[in-house]
Amino acid sequence: MALITRGFRGRSSPADGRIPPGQTQVHDWPVLSAGATPRISTDEFRFTVRSDDDTEYSWDWDELHALGVEEFTIDIHCVTHWSKLGMRWSGVPLDAIFASVDTRQNFTMAQSYGGYTTNVALSDLLDGKGWIAFEADGIPLSPEHGGPARLLIPHLYFWKSAKWIRGLTMMPTDRPGFWEERGYHLHGDPWSEERYS
Repeated sequence: MALITRGFRGRSSPADGRIPPGQTQVHDWPVLSAGATPRISTDEFRFTVRSDDDTEYSWDWDELHALGVEEFTIDIHCVTHWSKLGMRWSGVPLDAIFASVDTRQNFTMAQSYGGYTTNVALSDLLDGKGWIAFEADGIPLSPEHGGPARLLIPHLYFWKSAKWIRGLTMMPTDRPGFWEERGYHLHGDPWSEERYS
């Protein structure tokens, strides 16, 4: 699969402690994707969590929004060495989703429309750490940026914030997703520079 990169320009490096090691600040939002960009309408969108016993918890677009949309401002950090600071987002916290999910598992596999996967520990999704995001900087997410909805886990490298999210499957043990099978780190903490395994 080809790596598509557009818009990597406008760099600076502030000394305010918000940029992890090895990162450079950008003012635009570079687009990086492996493969084709899926086009999913909000009418056909569904988000599903598959639990330990194969029980499926599922929400359509309106049902997901009805769980309560939050607005928040965070920084994002890409493994390709760029960071974008102070992005405004809107999304549903994963805490609200998992309030109705019965699970004893500690790991998830995020799955996207288009086939992309990435592994994420449940502890990295809950307690105010993860969202299903719909908007960035006041604009609905474009397909190139993962719209209509993407996983958002800002304390991890941005490849963990899977574009075009369609669900999470609970797992008893950690196992690699798409980029992790190709040598990326299983966890992906930018402050520890967990880029590669």
